[in-house]
Amino acid sequence: MTNQITHSENTDFTKQSVCRLGFWIAILTAVAAAAALVIAVTTAPPRSGPFCMLDSCITYPYTDAAIFVSNDYLWMYPAFLMSLLFVVLVICIHHYTSADKRVFSQIALSFAVISATVHTVNYFIQLAVIQPSLLKGELQGLSLFSQYNPHGIFIALEDAGYLMMGVAFLFIALVFSRRKRLENGYIFIISSMLAVGSLILIALVYGSDLEYRYEVVVIVIIWITLIVSGALLSLFFKRAGRVISEEEMNRIGGISR
Repeated sequence: MTNQITHSENTDFTKQSVCRLGFWIAILTAVAAAAALVIAVTTAPPRSGPFCMLDSCITYPYTDAAIFVSNDYLWMYPAFLMSLLFVVLVICIHHYTSADKRVFSQIALSFAVISATVHTVNYFIQLAVIQPSLLKGELQGLSLFSQYNPHGIFIALEDAGYLMMGVAFLFIALVFSRRKRLENGYIFIISSMLAVGSLILIALVYGSDLEYRYEVVVIVIIWITLIVSGALLSLFFKRAGRVISEEEMNRIGGISR
């Protein structure tokens, strides 16, 4: 009996810790996503490709971009942080998830790690290689890696990273598929359908001229989802932590009687 009580207390303590961490990580994820969105909209207008509406758009080999360093790269800092925070957030969801749903959270975590890995490589190349190379005039071979190249490596990695995050959303939705958790599940499954479905639709329409059309669509979908779901998940973890505390107090009261 004593061993069962001790095990239950340890389990509750672990879940309490997960709920506290999940609460703050959810908030930080929402803040990072909001910061990335605001900074991208206000400091980095499309300067090339299909959405460029400026008087003078940057064209191949995209080496005239040095004057836009570092403003056009500021949004990558919160976007990079957001990708890492998302992994931690999925870990918190995974550790709180009941055993019958844990396979879904484990799959979501796997896709979140893939997404974060892709974004880490992509953003580090831009911030630690492309930026200083542009400023120092070391321009040979940069065009393929430039964020201004609408069909370059940067765009391809962004597409892959956010697509993987969209797939992770689908499995997070399956974790929150119970009736009392529908508010969390709905937003993730809708976002996942939009993230994956928009790639199929845009690719069918534009084919090899996909360029950064999908990238713009998917980052807006993902960032807005993380802003909203971050707020919802912070409330979820806060309520869950309160329920665990009440259950623990009731158990202690029952034992004392």
